[in-house]
Amino acid sequence: MIHTLRELLLTYARATNTGDRTRIEEEIWNQFGAERTVLIWDMSGFSVLTRSHGIVHYLSMVRRMQEATRPIVHEHKGAIVKFEADNGFAVFPEPENGLRAAIAMNEVFEIENAKIPDAFDIRVSCGLDHGRIILLDGQDFFGEAVNVASKLGEDIASAGEILVSRAAMKHLPAGHEFEGDQLRFTVSGLDLDATRIRWGRRE
Repeated sequence: MIHTLRELLLTYARATNTGDRTRIEEEIWNQFGAERTVLIWDMSGFSVLTRSHGIVHYLSMVRRMQEATRPIVHEHKGAIVKFEADNGFAVFPEPENGLRAAIAMNEVFEIENAKIPDAFDIRVSCGLDHGRIILLDGQDFFGEAVNVASKLGEDIASAGEILVSRAAMKHLPAGHEFEGDQLRFTVSGLDLDATRIRWGRRE
């Protein structure tokens, strides 16, 4: 699958006229395009944990985070795209699924953290967006929704926060029970409207 995409991208790069590039772009979207909700979460505290306890301690926590979040994604009809270090990347059919998964992750870690020493606490920040993306199942994904979810989850959200883009909020079912605070961020020259979701322990 990824080999096919690479070949199409190379052909696109070598195309000498607009018509050929348009045709190749349409072929890429037809083969790999999908409308999905993107959830990206980031485990907080890399620098502090590594400095205080060493890289092995931190890597063991990354492994725990991955094992804890994988079944949560599946339980909410999602699919893990990949893990990269202390980040997780997943897709869901609809924003409601992704948002419930993000809340469940935070709730699970809150319960577990209460049982163990602070040095082993895991806290994640989450970002969600919804839109059409290029998806390579179980390998990678690309697109505006990926970029926005990454900005929200990795660059903006604090530990324990869930930030949902305006596009994703609009795709939630009418009368949904999710509440939050409307915010606007500017990051990397982009203005992003998002909702900080109130869940469990947050007021």
